[in-house]
Amino acid sequence: MASSGAATEAARSDVRTLIERKGHAVDNGRDALDRLERAFADGALERTVFLDRAMGDLRVALEQDEGQRLGGKSAEAARFILRAIDRALDEA
Repeated sequence: MASSGAATEAARSDVRTLIERKGHAVDNGRDALDRLERAFADGALERTVFLDRAMGDLRVALEQDEGQRLGGKSAEAARFILRAIDRALDEA
């Protein structure tokens, strides 16, 4: 069952704002991951199997070696995964 309440709606809104904001998809992805983790930790959102998997995929897309800049395929993957997370937020 999906979470509900003011904290839940605020968390969903925050994550969606991060997903949709202007800027680099890699940065938006990192910030959205941080906000989702805080929402899970404080109980505002409930983890789902899909969100856990999508967040894991996003982490892989955002991995980088020291000094490496991410772009191109990482940004494209981040945008794709973030859209999937956005669609799944209402079930969390």
